[in-house]
Amino acid sequence: MFLVFSFWLKPVFSSYIINHKSDIPHSSYLRNMGEMSIQQAMEKFLTQSKLKQRVRALEITDVWEELMGKTIAKYTDEIKLINQQLIISTSVAPLKQELLFQKEKIRNRINELFNEHAVKEVIIK
Repeated sequence: MFLVFSFWLKPVFSSYIINHKSDIPHSSYLRNMGEMSIQQAMEKFLTQSKLKQRVRALEITDVWEELMGKTIAKYTDEIKLINQQLIISTSVAPLKQELLFQKEKIRNRINELFNEHAVKEVIIK
């Protein structure tokens, strides 16, 4: 039974491979895969995907306490980065007022930290 089954499968799979060679992508990206490090490949992937903004928002959340201090970090509810707009949410009214005064400072600190213009605008909610 096993011999009959293996003889039957071999022609089926070999004809599939022959008939579906066009499904294999032949781009310059695949040709250059061996020429870059894993870090370079991840950076290229992140710049070309929509994940970069989400990853950057997580990085900002991780360093938020260092940037703004323990008190501000403690009462900050949420940090989002959407279309280079940093959205900071808090339910504490005096903190909202303080953050409104520091919007430009926050933007400059984050952009300096990442050595790029990651944030164009800061929105306080």
